[in-house]
Amino acid sequence: MAGHSQFKNIMHRKGIQDAKRAKVFTKLIRELTTAARQGSADQNANPRLRAAVAAARIANMPRDTIDRAIKRGAGHEDGTVYESIRYEGFGPAGVAIIIEALTDNRNRTASEIRAAFSKQGGNLGESNSVAFMFQRKGLITIANSRIDADRLLEIILDLGADDLQTDDENHYITAAIERFGQIRDTLEKQVGDIKEAKLSWIPNTVMSVQGETAEAILKLVETLEDNDDVQSVFVNAEIAD
Repeated sequence: MAGHSQFKNIMHRKGIQDAKRAKVFTKLIRELTTAARQGSADQNANPRLRAAVAAARIANMPRDTIDRAIKRGAGHEDGTVYESIRYEGFGPAGVAIIIEALTDNRNRTASEIRAAFSKQGGNLGESNSVAFMFQRKGLITIANSRIDADRLLEIILDLGADDLQTDDENHYITAAIERFGQIRDTLEKQVGDIKEAKLSWIPNTVMSVQGETAEAILKLVETLEDNDDVQSVFVNAEIAD
């Protein structure tokens, strides 16, 4: 029975991982389609599409899936038009939260996000109610095992990056938007695998939270990220392990 139970647990975990991977692909495909539709199918002429393709490659999306999404957007094949919307609000303890979404139904998305905030004791705010607490920058994440922090610092300083922070697992490089693409491409060539590269909202200062407040914030972020319309969630909270 123990062996059977262990097998079931492994299968259950695999099911969760497959579901999460499918959700990530859904969000990436939506971004690829929208980027191609709003700009050009040529990555060299469309920075947003280039960033979307880079994110899809990092997530190990098959090349033919990427190409189909771009063609769908460039050719307006399915008729679905996604609108880029930024939501802002306050979570438990007043932490600032920014949500980036791509939706084909603004009313549905706003209602679902408002409900998520209310359930965890937060409030959906007006436009620009918290954006001033963040800076829009490029964020690149690389595993520590790929490169030494001192060597990485040498590379990114020459490229004009803003900052480098390191924890037990990863290096985090932030850069101005206009330098982001060049830094990402250079690091891909010199370092190899990059965990993540995307435009991000970096908080000017962070709030340290713990206990029940931290749990409520994590639940809110998880609920928001589970929404198919939500692309990214940014919070100015620091939560200890």
